[in-house]
Amino acid sequence: MTDTVLIVGAGPVGLTMALELARYQVPVRLIDKMTKRGDTSRAIAIWPRTLELLDRAGASAELIALGNKVTAANIIAGSEPMARVQFDDVDTPYPFALMLPQSDTEAVLERHLERFSAPSELGVELITFTQDADGVTATLRHADGRVEAEKFGWLIACDGSHSPIRHSLGLSFEGGTMGTDWALGDFHMTGSPYPLNELFTYWHEDGPLIFFPMAPGRYRIIASLAPSNGAMPVPPSPEAFQAIVDRRGSRNIVLGDAVWTSTFRINERQISTYRAGRVFLAGDAAHVHSPAGGQGMNTGMQDAINLAWKLAMVCRGLSANPSLLDSYDTERRPVGAEVIATAGRLTKIATIHNPIAQHVRNVVAHFALGLSPVQQALKGSMTEISIGYHDSPLNDTASGNSQAGKRMRPLDDEIPYGAGDTPRFTLRAGRASGEPTPALRSDLVDPAIRPAAHGAGIELMRPDGYLAVSAAARDWASIETYLDRLAKGSRPRPHDAALRHAG
Repeated sequence: MTDTVLIVGAGPVGLTMALELARYQVPVRLIDKMTKRGDTSRAIAIWPRTLELLDRAGASAELIALGNKVTAANIIAGSEPMARVQFDDVDTPYPFALMLPQSDTEAVLERHLERFSAPSELGVELITFTQDADGVTATLRHADGRVEAEKFGWLIACDGSHSPIRHSLGLSFEGGTMGTDWALGDFHMTGSPYPLNELFTYWHEDGPLIFFPMAPGRYRIIASLAPSNGAMPVPPSPEAFQAIVDRRGSRNIVLGDAVWTSTFRINERQISTYRAGRVFLAGDAAHVHSPAGGQGMNTGMQDAINLAWKLAMVCRGLSANPSLLDSYDTERRPVGAEVIATAGRLTKIATIHNPIAQHVRNVVAHFALGLSPVQQALKGSMTEISIGYHDSPLNDTASGNSQAGKRMRPLDDEIPYGAGDTPRFTLRAGRASGEPTPALRSDLVDPAIRPAAHGAGIELMRPDGYLAVSAAARDWASIETYLDRLAKGSRPRPHDAALRHAG
């Protein structure tokens, strides 16, 4: 068999997946049936946790150079400020939301992928596939009509909310559709009541109106429309958008020409498993939700990063048992479910129409969002630095490590965890711990031990920067036990669709 990985879908999620695997020296093919890339903005927000993780591949600096840093979010009800959330005090090297058109994000990821001689192949469509215990046999059709068949070690579906791979596997996409139509538009604009580094939302009796500053004089605007009824409506004209802004927002805001407009409906759906045998699903193929909070693209890219280091360990035979791959679903599916729930709650709160309920909402929100604990929780959720894997099977639980599964940022000026061409764990140890024993598995662990960041004990960090295990000073045996367990693996979880054939 081959350990080459076939990735279907060359958007931000597929590009991230391919980049992570390629830099970890795993052979990949990234295909997409589109013949050329889109030039519209689509997803525009990149949150701090995603930037932290992309820094491992060296992509964050280039993205930041192209985007607009947003350091605060404002909510206004009528003409009264309701709440203000600032990101500039968040504990991250990137204390801001980066506003960048998806087309630019894709271009940056593509350039970094080309460094590894693994560019995306556009105009190539997956027609059928079957899988067995040894791999996945895929039939591919090129834009010129040429058909080829190739066997791969693994198949990853990054093919969007209408995922043909998900349909072929027979996986249901559980959930529903909210009953309101929405419009979005990218406009040149003047008269913003807030500076370029702040986004703002109006809560209005007609529905919410949201402004995302993308660049000087250019904003993304999202507004709710009427209840859904039949076919999707056409996007409002620039004049209709201006009327919505005049009624719900500020009459000082003047819209210029439209760069792009569209309408959409909000789906809240998720599959019951992110893995079916040798097939994995990521991004919109696995979960879709409200765009409130701008978490969609980020969640999918973090799906990719979570899976890539595990798959690289298995493909390269780095003493990691194949059951390691089961933890992808165990870790990421709850994250997807939480994003769906949180985004749905925010949308429902913003779209309350009953005047009495609106008044109650405004009073409660003004009070609650002024409380420091609520602010901190909201910041952690929006920036995604609070995402963790506290119930992961990869956590050490024998010694009561309550912090296992928590994101742990490197010290200032340190290289990110998981950087380089091999997915290895990182050790941190205090001086009192001495040197590790020779029995410690060097193929799974970076040989360079970093100084302890928290106390004088020993900490083992995963390649994606989450704490795997902590131990007392000199307790190298606990680290050895953890790595032995990782290498030997646990009994693989059966997958409902593990060897289902698709055609």
